[in-house]
Amino acid sequence: MLIGLCGGICAGKSSIASYLIHEYRFRQLHLARTAATPTVEKSASNVHVPRPVGDDEQNSLSFSTIDQLLDFVTKRWRERWVTTDVWDEDILDALQRRPFFILVSVDAPVTVRWQRFKNRCAASQLTPPDLSDFVLRSDENLYSPPSHLAALLHQAQVRLLNPMNSLEALHSALTALDLPNEARLRPSWDQYFMRLASLAAQRSNCMKRRVGCVLVREKRVISTGYNGTPRGIRNCNEGGCPRCNGGQGAGVGLATCLCIHAEENALLEAGRERIREGSILYCDTCPCLTCSIKITQVGISEVVYSQGYSMDTETAAVFKEGGVNLRQFSPPRDGLVDLSTLSPALEIEGLRETPGVLGNPHKNGI
Repeated sequence: MLIGLCGGICAGKSSIASYLIHEYRFRQLHLARTAATPTVEKSASNVHVPRPVGDDEQNSLSFSTIDQLLDFVTKRWRERWVTTDVWDEDILDALQRRPFFILVSVDAPVTVRWQRFKNRCAASQLTPPDLSDFVLRSDENLYSPPSHLAALLHQAQVRLLNPMNSLEALHSALTALDLPNEARLRPSWDQYFMRLASLAAQRSNCMKRRVGCVLVREKRVISTGYNGTPRGIRNCNEGGCPRCNGGQGAGVGLATCLCIHAEENALLEAGRERIREGSILYCDTCPCLTCSIKITQVGISEVVYSQGYSMDTETAAVFKEGGVNLRQFSPPRDGLVDLSTLSPALEIEGLRETPGVLGNPHKNGI
């Protein structure tokens, strides 16, 4: 596994890399920078401000080109590696060709990053740029050539918002997130089929909610389904179902609903003869009571869902009595993740310095 961390100055890339090194035995890889140092990494007098160097650097490896780095890691892809040197799209394009690579972006409010950069400048006895100058430099680094760093951030599989003020809070959040989870590289079977169910849900034409379903036997897809009006009837999103288009609450007027549920569509598509013992139904929403009865009747062995529904208790009771295993699946979190929501030790930076923390560069290790 190779985790690439990208983000603006003082977003927290080095702190996250250090956490991975100490907690999960990653090893850091460095790539020689050929482009000029961005102005956002310089002091008010345009002197480069070095980042703190810790014990991690002693065990790191350096490479002159991205091809050399990739050649090295490809031969050792079962080991754990991390780099913070994803600077431009050429580097990212090369990294993304490898199935063992994950891009993780790190960001923080600009005022938070400025406070951290002030601490870094103070540690090197340099004068930091004022806030307005720092914002201009940061925008140049994010949106102007050659880096176009913002374009890289949007391509990340996991996008971290890091407003943390202490390493303890940051580490707590990262532990909860479980970045090195191997399922991020290659989806498990549960994750794979649940993604297919979510993809099927995008075809739904129901005005109430989107639901997708996949019926599987022996790790092979038997059928898929999504909710909507029956064949030959006007789509729900075109006014075909008066109940759904009337805006009635959940559970109200179900007897007048013309939409077929995703589970029902999958069962009808498969047919009873193709559903045998050992078949698993994946649905992005827990089946309703009506569908649970039909699922039990056709002999499905297990139902896996991701989101709860208002009838979960009743559905679970039916499945328990009918001998159908029901379980909820929660994949590793990806997309935008606010780390402050994952840590019980919340210390979120504000606009003003906190005595003894933000004002002291030796206590602020982010």
